[in-house]
Amino acid sequence: MDRDDLVDLNAFLTVAQEMSFTRAAAKLNTSQSALSHTVRRLEQRLGVRLLTRTTRSVAPTEAGERLLQTLRPALENIGTELSSLRELRDRPTGNIRITAPEHAASTILWPALERLLPAYPDVHVELDLTSRFTDLVAGRFDAGVRLGEAIAKDMVAVRIGPDLRMAMVGSPSYLKKAPPLKTPHDLSQQRCINLRMQSSGGFYAWELEKNGRQVRVRVDGQVAFNSARMVVQAAVSGAGLGFVPEDMVETEIASGHLVRVLQYWCPPCTGYHLY
Repeated sequence: MDRDDLVDLNAFLTVAQEMSFTRAAAKLNTSQSALSHTVRRLEQRLGVRLLTRTTRSVAPTEAGERLLQTLRPALENIGTELSSLRELRDRPTGNIRITAPEHAASTILWPALERLLPAYPDVHVELDLTSRFTDLVAGRFDAGVRLGEAIAKDMVAVRIGPDLRMAMVGSPSYLKKAPPLKTPHDLSQQRCINLRMQSSGGFYAWELEKNGRQVRVRVDGQVAFNSARMVVQAAVSGAGLGFVPEDMVETEIASGHLVRVLQYWCPPCTGYHLY
């Protein structure tokens, strides 16, 4: 079936339902002569007469009635489906895949999704939790979330979170026994908890800054994790110093289970961006 068939069939159906070429032409926003030509063309192509025409009325023939019985439900179904598709313009629907670090997912994305998803039941979201940079196209992701300073300059990105600040923390029991800690250079004498980076595979170098002076420190200790939450748990138990996002240890600091050190060497950095 080609496009002309659909046009002609719709013209025939409208004339048969209206029982008038004049009313049907007005409904289809065309001329009576053009509509009559369209129906005649369909009859010639099929080789049967579909409508009986008189000076006063128009009625379907036996062949026309058979065609109507098929056309009515078929075109009604098509019309219903088209209407439902138009509704999608006003009602979000579909699948969204986002790659994001676990910290961004728990602090930024999930709180937003928790409010949004009940209002949009046809939206389905998958979060892939990794700090490794992923090719969005190759990984079939719709978007990614990373710190603004880590996103390539040619990427389209929008900020979705406040400034992020790191915190260096240790338990009171650890700090009581540890050597004095006054400058970043003293970290070489400390027992620190390393964080394995998924992006590079290496340990995270602690990035410190004060009065424009930037220092990257490679630390050492007995334990290492690939999860910042485990770094917090180990620090609370006295395993050493941890270096994690500030909001992850607010409760532990407030309760006295952890104490901040070298606080003035931990300025805020750009927050998470959706790219």
